[in-house]
Amino acid sequence: MNETEFILDILKYALAGLVVFFTGWFIIKNYLSEKLNFQRMELKRAGLKHTLPLRLQAYERTVLFLERVNPSNMLIRLHTPGMSAREMQGLIISDIRAEYQHNISQQIYVSDRAWATVKQVKEDTISMINSAVNALPENSSAVDLSRAVLSHLANLETENPYDLALNIVKGDMQSLF
Repeated sequence: MNETEFILDILKYALAGLVVFFTGWFIIKNYLSEKLNFQRMELKRAGLKHTLPLRLQAYERTVLFLERVNPSNMLIRLHTPGMSAREMQGLIISDIRAEYQHNISQQIYVSDRAWATVKQVKEDTISMINSAVNALPENSSAVDLSRAVLSHLANLETENPYDLALNIVKGDMQSLF
């Protein structure tokens, strides 16, 4: 046997060994990849089992917040006979901020879009109350403030912002299913 035949035999065996090695490597790699994906799915499913109820509760609390800061509900709930517009303004803003602080942790479980909507509604409501109070005479009553706010909402050219916010939150919640 000469050197050339010996080198060719070594190359044949080496090439065959490489083919067997890479074939085995691809088969094992695909098997391990599928197994890893399956484990990830199982882990995600187990996580959803625990987080889905928390997420649903967060959406419920977010809807409750939006309903509570809706002026048509809030003005009735907070109205006290004989209260001035400025006193009512302070009470409303304090109530909105307290409700928001109470629900701030819900942002972990709701979508960024839903939470941005909640924050915008909070800021817009505070701004609307402040604008309404500033447009009223100094000695106005809480009833005057309520009329001004509700009149402002009734005269909006767009859909009620509180209904829009509720639709966004409900739509995001329904995307969980």
